[in-house]
Amino acid sequence: MVAAMHNPNDLRSAPGLLANALKHLSSLLQAEAKLAKEELSRNLTRAGVGLACIGIALILLMIALNLMATALVAYFAANGLSAGMASLLVGAGLALAAACLALFGRSRMSATALVPEKAMKNLQRDIEAMKESTHV
Repeated sequence: MVAAMHNPNDLRSAPGLLANALKHLSSLLQAEAKLAKEELSRNLTRAGVGLACIGIALILLMIALNLMATALVAYFAANGLSAGMASLLVGAGLALAAACLALFGRSRMSATALVPEKAMKNLQRDIEAMKESTHV
């Protein structure tokens, strides 16, 4: 009778093993969810800092560009271009610079940059480990 209690093939221990496995799975999933939440929080903070920097940069850029554009238009007009043509050239250059800055800012906030990579790798590894342990 004592030998039957320690027999690994004894079906009476199956419910206990299943309950233990489910408890471990629950703990594992909770830990992975916590890791994912922390990683997402860091990534969202990073995106927030990126947005704030872009906003401040845009404000400062508008002030500086207004002054520089006025000076550049005056320089071109003083050197033989009409005021209209000088304004057009300066405006086109500023539009090109703004497009480059906007693309850079957008790349910092892409969905792929905000994915919780560590948590996803850990979750995939844990799923593989669970699959391997159930096929024993």
